[in-house]
Amino acid sequence: MSASDLPDNFRSLLLSAALEHVPFEGWSRKALHQAANELEISPDIADTYFKGCGKELIDSYAKFCDEKMIASAEKTDLTALKIREKITYLVRTRLEIEKPFIEAARRGISFLALPNNHLLALSILYRTTDLMWRLSHDKSTDYNFYTKRMTLSAVYSSVFLYFINDDSGDFKDTWNFLDRRIENVMQFEKGKAKILTAAHKIPAVADLFSGIFKRPRCSL
Repeated sequence: MSASDLPDNFRSLLLSAALEHVPFEGWSRKALHQAANELEISPDIADTYFKGCGKELIDSYAKFCDEKMIASAEKTDLTALKIREKITYLVRTRLEIEKPFIEAARRGISFLALPNNHLLALSILYRTTDLMWRLSHDKSTDYNFYTKRMTLSAVYSSVFLYFINDDSGDFKDTWNFLDRRIENVMQFEKGKAKILTAAHKIPAVADLFSGIFKRPRCSL
């Protein structure tokens, strides 16, 4: 079978087949070629779909999970939720999508931890957390745009690591951990807001010193 005979969605079919082998072979060309064998195509054709092999496989998998998160969010009225509820919902939804592929997700952590995959790991993490804020209808444009994504990246990363090692029933411990992490973030945001409010009330340093060291006029 040649590439021209394959359906338009064959890349997705190949990814799905490869996911069955990733827990045993890792995010590797071997997993991709085993998937190709199952789908009765040559390994060379499979290579044309994922030229970057492991990197392209895991990036496509992350995009697949993100797309399912988007689809779920579009079926839910997030506008009726508070911001902490929106983020909690999106993080939990994103993790639940990975439940059937948790062994592949575990192998993914090891793969992305390799030095030459560092930038890819950051790219995948940023893309997911950026989507979460956009789906929650965040309208930040100033420095908060970046700090929110940095904060959520830290939350999501820690919860994800907890999730892939959680052996509690139905990941109950993970959801409790997620609630605690979100609570920590909300307390941080409240503290930050108070500091910024107080800062606006403090006179400029230059004004303070100019008042303190103002030279008295001499009277003759």
